[in-house]
Amino acid sequence: MNSCKKQLCLFFIAMGFLTRLPIPSWVEIDTDRLNQSSRYFGLVGFIIGVVCASVFTIVAFWLPVSIAIVLAMITSVVITGGFHEDGLADTADGFGGAWSAAEKLSIMKESRLGSYGALALVFALLFKWQLLTEIALFDPNHVMVAFIIAHCLSRVLAASLIFSEKYVRNEKDSKVKPLAQFQSLNELLILLLTAVLALLFLDLRQAVILVLSLLMVRILLVAFFRGQIGGYTGDTLGAAQQVSELTCYFVLLIFGVSF
Repeated sequence: MNSCKKQLCLFFIAMGFLTRLPIPSWVEIDTDRLNQSSRYFGLVGFIIGVVCASVFTIVAFWLPVSIAIVLAMITSVVITGGFHEDGLADTADGFGGAWSAAEKLSIMKESRLGSYGALALVFALLFKWQLLTEIALFDPNHVMVAFIIAHCLSRVLAASLIFSEKYVRNEKDSKVKPLAQFQSLNELLILLLTAVLALLFLDLRQAVILVLSLLMVRILLVAFFRGQIGGYTGDTLGAAQQVSELTCYFVLLIFGVSF
């Protein structure tokens, strides 16, 4: 497989992993390619953000901005199949419903939604809608930029955890969706380079503030996940994405008057 086709294959694997969008039948998936595909998680997030921003723009032309935001959020969930939201809910159920790491991991495998998970989803979605609505008060165009930046950078942050943290699931557990469990320095650098695409929408001051904020969130998430289960799972990566997305909206709201 030549270099260009290989990179395209890795991109489609990342697309197929993070979304419900169809990928070409010629794409072959194995463990090595799945690990390497994490380099394009941020790029897939960028595309998801562009789609959400487009839906928002079209709907906002005919309907109130608040409704356009809801429909753009629904679009995100439809595209991803609620993949990250499910991770957030499972993480909340596991961390909130048990004491030992083994019990938490066991609860996180359950398909049933518990009280902690339901509360996490409600608060996350409500907070997301409220932040975007407040951003729209400055300028509805800011919402489009916020979607692109947040969807891209949140997946960059979540995927970067693969590089530094330990995967704590049993690889033989057939109920767990295959997940990238190793990330080389090359994959990490390409992943971080993707983040630059999103940061180009901001001026230098805003970009620096947002990056520093996300770095702090990453440090806190790493410490929290290590303390709870000793590393990461697919569910905690989804939770990290949701927390990072909310962080982006929050920072953009505070410093976004001029972006």
